[in-house]
Amino acid sequence: GLEFAAKIINTKKLSARDHQKLEREARICRLLKHPNIVRLHDSIQDEGFHYLVFDLVTGGELFEDIVAREFYSEADASHCMQQILESVSYCHQHGIVHRDLKPENLLLASKAKGAAVKLADFGLAIEVQGDQQAWFGFAGTPGYLSPEVLRKDPYGKPVDIWACGVVLYILLVGYPPFWDEDQHRLYAQIKAGAYDYPSPEWDTVTPEAKNLINSMLTVNPAKRINASEALKHPWICQRERVASVVHRQETVDCLKKFNARRKLKGAILTTMLATRNFSSRSLNVKKNDAIKESTESNTIEDEDSKVVSVKCDLESRKQ
Repeated sequence: GLEFAAKIINTKKLSARDHQKLEREARICRLLKHPNIVRLHDSIQDEGFHYLVFDLVTGGELFEDIVAREFYSEADASHCMQQILESVSYCHQHGIVHRDLKPENLLLASKAKGAAVKLADFGLAIEVQGDQQAWFGFAGTPGYLSPEVLRKDPYGKPVDIWACGVVLYILLVGYPPFWDEDQHRLYAQIKAGAYDYPSPEWDTVTPEAKNLINSMLTVNPAKRINASEALKHPWICQRERVASVVHRQETVDCLKKFNARRKLKGAILTTMLATRNFSSRSLNVKKNDAIKESTESNTIEDEDSKVVSVKCDLESRKQ
């Protein structure tokens, strides 16, 4: 028979607000039918539990797959980014902002070579009207947050493009553009758009790739490239002519360390959450659930700047 992945939510202890969020996630996922988005097949409510039944995606995380490849070039990064942008463009056309675009939410359909990249986890996604900008609350993952969210400005679709820029930077060199152990310093870097292209690893990256990153990591959201424009960028749509096909071993080596750090952080976070006495207000996902197999999510959501939830294997437990 067919296999699916289920996200199982214990609804007995959910607050009214969490119920609304769950309804929103199910509503959004029902709407999205695209080859580069993990598909919701069913949403079932039954005696204190809510089951979201998704496609079973068996390829694991995109970033984990890259480090296992024998060959990885700028052209491969371009192909990955094209699929990510296709999913984001589709969401934006349907009035959906993901708000938590990051490596943990980029999965592969299967273990087969050339399997499709799939965007997952719409738990923080919101519905917007056209190019509406508003304060939808503080939500996302620290290294991928946009300057406008950190400034608590109205925001909208451009936040997803900023996160794509961060992901693209990592895809090319294996480490993030903004990085500091101290969160305040990290946020200051992001708000200033303070990133660079250090030698020697960036010397071999084509100017077109850097141009696309610059267009995505533009501090002013009004001047930032949008998803459909990004899909028309030469580095994406003229990949064969523009992107380098030289193997990037350094990137793979750095990405291995980056992946290991993410996993370690997630494991520590999971332990911290498990050892505190939380009121379990959300879901425990079955271990075989590929949708939520990542641990390092460090997702924060703080709509009234009072409650900060951290999302990991234990999902959002109240602090």
